[in-house]
Amino acid sequence: MNLRNFIQRTIMLMLITAALYVTLSSISNVSFTHIEAWAQETAISTGALSGEREVHRQIALNEKRLNHMKENKKLISSEDIEGPQTLEEAVAMEEYPSATVVATGYTAGVESTGKSPDHPQYGITFSGVQVTRDLYSTIAADLDVYPIGTVMYIPDYGYGVVADKGSAITGNKIDLYYETVEDVFSQWGKKELDVYIVEMGNGNLTEEELLALNEDESMQVFRQQVIEEY
Repeated sequence: MNLRNFIQRTIMLMLITAALYVTLSSISNVSFTHIEAWAQETAISTGALSGEREVHRQIALNEKRLNHMKENKKLISSEDIEGPQTLEEAVAMEEYPSATVVATGYTAGVESTGKSPDHPQYGITFSGVQVTRDLYSTIAADLDVYPIGTVMYIPDYGYGVVADKGSAITGNKIDLYYETVEDVFSQWGKKELDVYIVEMGNGNLTEEELLALNEDESMQVFRQQVIEEY
């Protein structure tokens, strides 16, 4: 193809394009100015849309990062926290009313109750439950002051549940159960101290209620400690 033919074809293509534009303008009443404006608007809207997409994309990425951080956050478990090591530390004594009493110790034997082991009522308290030295031990009190079933915390002894009474136990006196006379003298004797009233009794106490207290799962960590130390 020579230069002359190329120029002729180019001129023909331009004439055809101009003719098509004139025809289109006359039919649709759309000018070149309109087409140019439409092209600019399209470019702007396309850019805005791209901007919105970028914003949404950034928000999604930020949320993903936050979720990732939450998943990786290390929480402190109960194994990481050092809890109370003794029953004394575990009792929130400041939450309970206190009373000053004179506390002595007693046993189920002749020296305290006048009953020998062959007596049919040996070891049976006034409430009907068996004497026990446990997480919640049976104690004696003036029932006009502390009715049967009253739960109190006695420092250096543990929890006591009023289950018994005694002719010498009146007013601000209580009697704490021990298994032997030797335990009474070696572990307690006689003390004046403040006790903490956890719950006032209603005059009744059953073996089932006492067992439920002593089998409380959350208290088992202190059970052997109470039996051995106190």
